[in-house]
Amino acid sequence: MRRESESLDREVDDEPSAGLFRLRRGSRELHPVELPWLDVEQAVLVAVNRNPGDDVAVALDYRTAPADPRVVASDFWTNPAECSWRVVSQTFTEFATLLELQ
Repeated sequence: MRRESESLDREVDDEPSAGLFRLRRGSRELHPVELPWLDVEQAVLVAVNRNPGDDVAVALDYRTAPADPRVVASDFWTNPAECSWRVVSQTFTEFATLLELQ
């Protein structure tokens, strides 16, 4: 997860990539970063695609609750020209329950 999350740091610092993947650093913004954008300072990637170009990512988004973050995923299907981050579940606990991990 650390290696994959470090890729967010690289992408957010490259303006074309940051725009395409809708990535921002909340500490550099005048207003809070909201969905469909991802605040890379408050997110951890937990799953990514195996094949380059599939552009699938799942992240824990700590903006809502540090103790039980929401789960978001990348969406390139709605608009292939840019990524939108969408809520998968409101909390990680809910996500784990849906997957029967608890």
